[in-house]
Amino acid sequence: MALQDAEHQVDAALSGPVRRGQVYENTFGGVISFLRRSYSKDLAGVDLAVTGVCFDQAVTNRTGTRFGPRAIREASTLQAADPPYGWGFDPLSTHRIVDYGDLAFDYARVQDFPDALSAHIATILDAGAGSLVLGGDHYITLPILRAHAARFGPMAVVQFDAHSDLWADDDMARIDHGTMMYKAVKQGYVDPARSVQIGIRTECPDYLGVNVIDTFEMHRDGPEAVAAKVRRIVGEGPCYVSFDIDALDPAFAPGTGTPVWNGLTPNQVAVTLRGLRGLAMTGGDVVEVSPPYDLTGATAVAGAHVATELLCLYCAGKEARG
Repeated sequence: MALQDAEHQVDAALSGPVRRGQVYENTFGGVISFLRRSYSKDLAGVDLAVTGVCFDQAVTNRTGTRFGPRAIREASTLQAADPPYGWGFDPLSTHRIVDYGDLAFDYARVQDFPDALSAHIATILDAGAGSLVLGGDHYITLPILRAHAARFGPMAVVQFDAHSDLWADDDMARIDHGTMMYKAVKQGYVDPARSVQIGIRTECPDYLGVNVIDTFEMHRDGPEAVAAKVRRIVGEGPCYVSFDIDALDPAFAPGTGTPVWNGLTPNQVAVTLRGLRGLAMTGGDVVEVSPPYDLTGATAVAGAHVATELLCLYCAGKEARG
């Protein structure tokens, strides 16, 4: 790490054209963006756009995830200004990655939110970039999947979660984070046979053909076996990765709306994500980080690390596909 560069670097997120490579400004100073990437609304030539969706009006329990994107960005500045450990390449240097800022929407017109979000993601995809979304409650994944399916067809979804979000609700206009996956399957955005949910530990009467790896299987078989199973299920088609922070045990991520014990460990998540390298990933999200319920910031730190792993996973898949 070039510590001396901190003397000369500050506010790199605002310093002109989209840059590649590391930023060494002081962790405690400067304009905050995800991993100090340039803020840009110009998507020309961009490989991956990180964007925030500050929405928590679909939760069934505790609110606060509207503050998730800001907290995840801040926590990302705690990561070492070096290539992400153990990946064997530096996506921040080899790919053009921007912080695209947040979705603008009228909080008092919740009914307009889904279309606004789908259009926001479609703009990123139409520019040829991937989308990495910082949420926000888990409802946001539904409009995001609509945009991905419109471009790539029915998606394989790898969902890390304590809950299946497959509770039946045939009122497609209802906005609810517990039914988003049900609606995504029913509306044809998701191919259930190629999709898998990891970390499930709450009951669901009907998984609609989605494959499930619950926490007992993870703890019994280990993350390497889980990753291999996921790769067999997903195959080579377009894939979206959605990470609900409550997939982690509350000991590691207490700042979330609906915590459930017997969750995944950070090691299990890290090893599983590394084992998914090569998936044809078109985008992903990290959702349900609720900073008001974790004064230590540990949940946001976990969210930032997961988001960085998803960034690496996307870039590694892009490299593998040429």
